[in-house]
Amino acid sequence: MTARTRALVFGASGYIGTNLVPRLIESGWQVRAAARHRAVLEARDWREAELVEADALDPGTLPAAVQDIEIAFYLVHSMAAGKNFAELDVEAAKNFAAAAADAGIKRIVYLGGLIPADPRSLHLKSRAETGDVLRHGSVPVTEIRAGMIVGPGSAAYEVIRDLVNYLPVMITPRWVQSRSTPVALDNLLDYLVGVARLPETEGRIYDVGGPEVLTYEQLMRQYGEIIDKRFLLLSLPVLTPRLSSYWLKLVTAVPTNIARALIDGLEHDVIAEDKAIRELIPLQLKTFKESVNAALKAEQNNTLCAHWAEGSIVCRNFHPEYAYYAKKAGGTASTRASKEALWRQVMAFGGDEGYYYAESLWFLRRLINWFAGGPSFYRRRRHPSELRVGDVVDAWRVIAAEPGRRLTLLMEMRGPGSGVLEFEIDDLGDHRALRATAYWHPAGPAGLIYWYLLLPVHAFLFRGMTAAIAKRAEKKETEPVDVST
Repeated sequence: MTARTRALVFGASGYIGTNLVPRLIESGWQVRAAARHRAVLEARDWREAELVEADALDPGTLPAAVQDIEIAFYLVHSMAAGKNFAELDVEAAKNFAAAAADAGIKRIVYLGGLIPADPRSLHLKSRAETGDVLRHGSVPVTEIRAGMIVGPGSAAYEVIRDLVNYLPVMITPRWVQSRSTPVALDNLLDYLVGVARLPETEGRIYDVGGPEVLTYEQLMRQYGEIIDKRFLLLSLPVLTPRLSSYWLKLVTAVPTNIARALIDGLEHDVIAEDKAIRELIPLQLKTFKESVNAALKAEQNNTLCAHWAEGSIVCRNFHPEYAYYAKKAGGTASTRASKEALWRQVMAFGGDEGYYYAESLWFLRRLINWFAGGPSFYRRRRHPSELRVGDVVDAWRVIAAEPGRRLTLLMEMRGPGSGVLEFEIDDLGDHRALRATAYWHPAGPAGLIYWYLLLPVHAFLFRGMTAAIAKRAEKKETEPVDVST
């Protein structure tokens, strides 16, 4: 394959896809990025990539994604879907394999998971079955099998971070003694790009891993050494993987369905037999500590934020110890008001127009923040009806603004975590949709308790607020314009 090979990254909005697309672009590939929601891809600001909206569970959307492609990187999984994720993965793989064959794609590169000798985990079985389904098609497949990936956003890595950052005492099941070969994100990306370039990898399956075999207890202790955190670990044999997944829901922000699938696989040793790929693609493999340091540095350097983005260090108020994954709540209103009228009301948020709904609740929140030493009541808006990046609205700061489309505010109130409030306007032809979404990156269990206690309030508040903004915008549009002098 040449440097200008046309590549499709299918599942580009996911963790690996988000990192693989810029790596391919930097290497000179022509890249098409595909995901279920184009808006998520547009937020990545990949100006040199072609963006396509496609869903492997909707075959009608696939031809536009696979047309004129030579190499397809298949990075789709459905763990977040819940109990039936394995069936969805099989259906998606069948649809994609058929579409790839019809389009004449030369090869599929699939990222799967390391498979132990007798896996009991549905997650691990599903990753293996997905590879088998892709191979049953007529397009040759190269499969990379990886265990724990060390990088910001990797679910297994984020579980370790959340546990070590905030739990001085851990009660753990026996799986903390399971062994793995964690691989650095950079090394994994090198392997993915490397096998795609080499014709001799066609039809092969390769395990990939890092240079060390470590237990999960060792991983947690090494991470603790890096961030200077000490903890007491108590292992109890009565804690099953299922009970462990329920416990993780209480102490980490990793999405529950993903955490449960991962935990089910942690009872196995997953050790890469990677001699074949190390001989084919020799790399300087990072140790776990080197991988963690690279991940922490990458987070600090990734400060651009077009709007709220999962794991953005800006949206976590520059606190890398706050949870990478955010909790979310919001409300949506449909309106006939114009986009311009809605935007004017959004721009007036927190000014002379107030907060539009449940003003007493907003005042109470400001008062609590003021008593806690926060900035409420001390700061004033620069302009009554305009906002730009850097402006303050009481205890909020504007971190992104796309006129007529999106306003993003970072919470600078004191609390056990970092919050973002985002307004979005979608033009749907004969009407507009206004969304207000609160994102919360909790600081450990205290941040999770804070979120769950306020969740009913958020649901009530944002439904009412969006409806009130829409109603105010409609009213302002119908009011006669005063042209008197």
